[in-house]
Amino acid sequence: MTDTTLALSPARMMLFSATTGIMVANLYYIQPLLAEVSASFHHTITEAGYLVTCTQLGYALGVLFIVPLGDSLDQKKMITMMLACNIVSLLIAAFSTQFFLFAFASLMMGITSSAAQVVVPYVAARAPDAIRGRLVGQVMTGLLLGILLARTVSGVLSAWAGWRWIYILAAITVTFLMVALRLTMLADEPQKSMPYRVLLGSLVDLLREEPELRLRAWYGLLGLGSFSMLWTGLTFLLSAAPYHFSAETIGLFGLIGAAGALSANLAGRICDRGYAQLMTISLSAILLAAWCIMSFGQYSLFAVYIGIFFVDVGAQGLQVTNQTVIYKLAPQARSRITAIFITAGFIGMSLGSALASYFYDTKGWVGLCMVGAALPIFLIISWGSHQLYRSKNRMIIKP
Repeated sequence: MTDTTLALSPARMMLFSATTGIMVANLYYIQPLLAEVSASFHHTITEAGYLVTCTQLGYALGVLFIVPLGDSLDQKKMITMMLACNIVSLLIAAFSTQFFLFAFASLMMGITSSAAQVVVPYVAARAPDAIRGRLVGQVMTGLLLGILLARTVSGVLSAWAGWRWIYILAAITVTFLMVALRLTMLADEPQKSMPYRVLLGSLVDLLREEPELRLRAWYGLLGLGSFSMLWTGLTFLLSAAPYHFSAETIGLFGLIGAAGALSANLAGRICDRGYAQLMTISLSAILLAAWCIMSFGQYSLFAVYIGIFFVDVGAQGLQVTNQTVIYKLAPQARSRITAIFITAGFIGMSLGSALASYFYDTKGWVGLCMVGAALPIFLIISWGSHQLYRSKNRMIIKP
């Protein structure tokens, strides 16, 4: 059995997929718990809302300043250390008695949860070219399921056992993950050490030298921005007339999104066959069509179901398609490429949330859907312009 076969066996791939999902879920447990947490610390729910910002900010910091170290350090040791620190932060959150302490734990939880983005390049580096898209898609499916199901799990467990138990159980789960990964991950070959300042500076060099990375980071920003607009705006729609759903019921809509996220694996398989460009335009069109359907959400719950499913199919399929392309660019810099790409996606998600809040407040649900549809329109225009530019260049250099 080769090292590659051993490193990426089906059992290990299930473990890696579970790891990405469980780690990223740490960012989203808090969202349905804001009312309970704010009451526990005698703060307003608006003040508790900043806890969401703490976890997201922490994750962004981890992706930008820690994940690139995967190109210089042993990823196995990195993940072990990050998960150990994550366990501590989860336990601090579970047993904290002061709001400030919980906020600090949330920030550290976000930073160390970026270990999910160390796993993805670990898999990509060991995957054969012929099946890299499928394996990356499998890991990303786990990550996306973690994003979508965290709210559902958190809401149900909180109603049953209280919000503190969410973090206790999460700490226990991450402990099992840390032990399993320590036992199964292969150590990296010794690499030439790169000074940290030089490592971070090379992110700018990669952006300048790899036009495809710039392009795919832009696609990722637009795709995840559209995804974030949906899941932020959905709460506004479903909690207001005519639905008036509870937070627990709204959380269950994540199950529909999870079904759509399963398409990520299929997208990776198709990209492995050389159809990344076709997948890019097709999934962008699906995303646009989904927003057109979602615009009827005020009048039809069926339109909401269909829209959620296809927004997730389009956004998550695009994410895997983009990553399949970028991991072919610079094999020695996959962790730094991941940092650039995910940072762009995080900017898109933050922008999407802000746009959803602003346009729902000023233009209502239909206005929000129009802006949500504008993002895949920009993506389609960008893709078409790039294809036209490449076509003209081929004509110029053709003898």
